[in-house]
Amino acid sequence: MGSVKKDILIGVLVSLVATFAGAFFYVEYFSNYSFDDTLLKVQQGQLFGKLLSLAAIPNLLVFFVFIKKNQDNRAKGVLLATILIALTTLVIKFF
Repeated sequence: MGSVKKDILIGVLVSLVATFAGAFFYVEYFSNYSFDDTLLKVQQGQLFGKLLSLAAIPNLLVFFVFIKKNQDNRAKGVLLATILIALTTLVIKFF
């Protein structure tokens, strides 16, 4: 049973790293502004929810990699983290 919880935790952590990497990649390579200016514009325009939504896209890739490797519990962790990110986005948008 401990192995299941460990695999789910690994999936959650990998998902969070993928989300952070997705946010960094978007801000660094797809924004027309510098890194600092983009973060400032995100803060001023209250665009955290949108940035977080875009940043979660790499979780799809991570999820399917875990499924392909038959690491279902890690995929469950990715799914759990993605749901938490979606709920965070929802809270940010409406509050």
